[in-house]
Amino acid sequence: MNNIDDFTLKKRKYMPTFPRAIGKPTVYIEGYPYEDDEPMPAGQYQGFQLNILLDLFRRFYEDEDYVHVGVDCFVYYRDNGEEKCVSPDIFIVFGVKKSPPRYSFYTWEEGAYPTVVFEFLSDSTADRDRQEKRDIYLEKMHVKEYFIHQPDSNKPAEFRGWRRTVSGGTQELTPGVNGELFSETLNLLFRWEECADELRLLRAYLPDGTPLTTSVEEARLRKQAEAMVEEEVQRRRVSEEIAAEATAAAAAETQRRQELEAELERLRKQIDDV
Repeated sequence: MNNIDDFTLKKRKYMPTFPRAIGKPTVYIEGYPYEDDEPMPAGQYQGFQLNILLDLFRRFYEDEDYVHVGVDCFVYYRDNGEEKCVSPDIFIVFGVKKSPPRYSFYTWEEGAYPTVVFEFLSDSTADRDRQEKRDIYLEKMHVKEYFIHQPDSNKPAEFRGWRRTVSGGTQELTPGVNGELFSETLNLLFRWEECADELRLLRAYLPDGTPLTTSVEEARLRKQAEAMVEEEVQRRRVSEEIAAEATAAAAAETQRRQELEAELERLRKQIDDV
C-alpha cells in the first residue's frame, strides 16, 4: 500500500461525525458589509501560516460535503446589528455545506456557529485575540475550541487553546511535552516547528502522528509513489527477462544433451554392427 492510499484510509478512520445544520448556505445578505479597509493578511508571517494551514484543511476536508472551511471573512453572529461580527483568520464549521463560497458567514441563516477557530497573533491583534475574541468565540458564539498561535519566530513562542466545556464554561488546553495541543473536536493534533525565513509554522497531524500534507507535499508524494511503481514494474520486467533467458538456456541445454545422447546411441549401434 502506498503512502497516499494509507493516508486516505487513516483519514476515514479518524474523521469525526457530526450532525447537519438546519439552515441553508447563504452567499450574501444586503446591508451586511463583507469587506473593510483592513489589510489582509496582517503580515508576512501570518500570511504564510494562514495559507499553509488553510491548504492543509481544505485538502483534508475536500471529500466532506458538509464541512466549511472559512478564511479571513466576516462571521455575523447576531441578525439585529451588523456590528455583531468577527473576522477569524481560519474557522471550520461542521454540518453546513461546503459550497457555495460565501462573502460572509451568517450564523442564523446557516443554522450553525463556527466549530473551531484559529487566530494568528500580530502586534496589532494579539491583545484582542487573547482576551476579547476568546470571550466572543467561546461565550457568545459557543465555538467549541479556539486556538491562537504566534507564527513570527522573532517573538516568544505562544500556542494556546481553549475548549468550551459541557457545562458552558471555558477550559484552557494543557499542552503536551513538546507544546502540542490536541483538538478533541477535530480529532487532530497540532504542533509548531521552526522553519526557514523565521517562520514558526503550526501544522496538523492525525492522532497517530501522521502529518496532514499540503498540495505541494501531496504532489511530491504522488511523484514518489509513481516512481516506486515504475521502479517495481522495471524490476519485474528485468526479472521476467532474466527468467525467460534462463528458460531458453535450459531448453537449449536439454536439446544439446538429447542430441549428444542420440549421437552416442548411434555410435554404439555402429560398434555392435562391426
